[in-house]
This record gives sequence, structure tokens and C-alpha cells, in this order.
Amino acid sequence: MNRRAFLKTTALTAGGGAAALAAPAYAQGKRTLTMVTAWGRGSAGVFDSAARTARVIEALTDGQLTIDIKAAGELVGAFEVFDAVSAGQADMYHAADYYFLNQHPAYAFFSTVPFGMTSPEMMNWYYHDGGQQLHDELGAIFGLKSFLSGSTGAQAGGWFRRPINSVDDLQGLRFRMPGLGGEVMGKLGASIQNIPGSEVYQALATGALEGTEWIGPWADEKAGFQEIAKYYYPAGFHEPGAALTLALNRDLYDSLTPQQQVTVELVSNEAHQWTLSLFQAKHGEALSRLQSSGIQVSEFPQPVWDAMAIASREVLEERSDGDLFDKVLASYTASMQSSAGWMGRSEGAYRLQRDRFFG
Repeated sequence: MNRRAFLKTTALTAGGGAAALAAPAYAQGKRTLTMVTAWGRGSAGVFDSAARTARVIEALTDGQLTIDIKAAGELVGAFEVFDAVSAGQADMYHAADYYFLNQHPAYAFFSTVPFGMTSPEMMNWYYHDGGQQLHDELGAIFGLKSFLSGSTGAQAGGWFRRPINSVDDLQGLRFRMPGLGGEVMGKLGASIQNIPGSEVYQALATGALEGTEWIGPWADEKAGFQEIAKYYYPAGFHEPGAALTLALNRDLYDSLTPQQQVTVELVSNEAHQWTLSLFQAKHGEALSRLQSSGIQVSEFPQPVWDAMAIASREVLEERSDGDLFDKVLASYTASMQSSAGWMGRSEGAYRLQRDRFFG
């Protein structure tokens, strides 16, 4: 039995299971599609991105497609949205694809990898340098049609109950970080917990976590982490340009009209830049508020950065499979080097000069 057939016959246990997931509704040519998300309802920025995507699809199809959006846990758990859509028990998901490394580790590249691409570099690769075609190739294994549909930009290094002065301070640290970044922190001695964002505050409050990364100052402030952890590191190694994904069940996608298919793609493209600009517009003032409230804002010491870089290279080498992971890695790396070669000499050099006088 292949994976898709197996998933279609396997009951989901979260949120009432597969029986709670209704089939798409049809009435006079109109369709109601279920979007499951990895986000808690109201999670700043990421749930906004999913909701905007749903709303604009409805508007541009003149109501022919209505999206019934479900937050994490309302039908399935945050990390179960992939299997729900792959199996056809929900129509689409909105999430970060690095949550799904157990399905295939190459999914990390379509969200973010340690010391990887910034958001502009990611868009260069995805839209113009083969990334989207590789996303399709990966999705074909699981019966998915995927589009980038949001970006958080560079994410913060995280919140800690005590300062990080050396790599030794990471030993045994109970820390929340998903994706390959979490594997890196594990190599450096941290005890990594991969839990949904909607559960992080409670885990910090009870002491189950001693630190966490989430997104950045605005979303982190909204989540209330500053009430518990007092040491904040705005620069992180793990998510230099994290992307979000809208993925549709492939059979469902193929059943849409050509105009509806194009609409979904274009709305996803627009949501990607809209979400990125939302975070970038909000983070600066939020960081100032955090600093004014007494939060200790610091950068990791250089030896910690060095250890993170070495461990990141080891994690990528250990994930090598001689197959699709390596194919995606080669494409990703070549594009990143090409983009960085130009952007560093142009925008990078300009910003150094601008900041000398106007920063």
C-alpha cells in the first residue's frame, strides 16, 4: 500500500479524528474548502497570514471558493495538518514546512535552515532559480500542491531565563526550537522540545521550558514571553528568512478550474510579501518597547555563534541522503551564493554607508 492510500485509511486522533473533517461542500457551483493551520487562533502575523490568504481567495473567486479556516487543535493538531491534507481529509493547510521533517527532511528548505537564506534570497531561489519546481517534486510524493504563502523574515534567537555567555550555558537547557535549528541546538547540549507555538507560553510559565524561540519582537510581545523570560537575543542563526506554505491536496487542486488555480497561486505570492512587510513594520517599535520595559537585549558571544555554525554544517551533512535532500540542498546553496554575491556588493555595501550617517 502506498503512503497516500495508507493515510486515507488511517484515522486521525487529534481534534475528533477524521470523522470530524467534513468533505468539501458543493452548492450551485460553489465550494467550501477546509483550511487547517499550524497556528493558534489570533497568533500574531502567522494566523493573520492564513486568514488573509483565505479572505482574498474568496474575494477574487467572487465567492465560488469559500475557505473555512481552522486554527490548530480545532480539527487537527498543529503538527498533523500535513497528513490531514495529504490524505484528503482536509483540503489545504497553512504552516511552516519545517514542521514536517518526519515526512521528508527536504521540507526544511521550503521554510528555513540554519545559516541559510534571507527572505529576499529565498524568493530569488523559489520564483526564479528552481525552488518552486523542487517544492512540486517533493509535494508529488505526498499528493500535495504547495506554494510559499508568507514570510516572517529573520527570526530572533530567542528568550532565556538566564544569559547565554558561553556554549556551556546551553547544556541541558530545556528549549523550544523546531526544524534543523533544533537539531543544531541539540548538538550543542540543549534539551529540545518541539511544541506548537500556541502551547509555548504555558510551558514557559510552568517551567517545562527554560527558553524558546518564536518569531520576533512583535509576535513575541503579543505572546507575552517577556512576562516570564527576561533575556532576549534578537539575532538568531536558525531562521534567517522563514517562509510559510499553503499546501492543497493535489486531487482537490486538480479539480479546480484553471482560473481558480491561478488565483490560489497569485494570492499565495501576494500573501508572502504582505506577511513579510507586516512583521518588518511591527518589529522595530516592539523591540523598543521591550527594551524600555527592562528586558535585557543582547547578542550571542562570538564563540557561541561559531559553535552554532559548526554544528549547523554537521546537521546538514548528517541529513545527506544521496537523493532528493541533496538535490534540493545543491540547488538552494548555489542560488544563495549567487544572490549573496550580488546583494552583498550592492545593498549590503550601501547599507553600511547609509548607517554611518543616517543609522
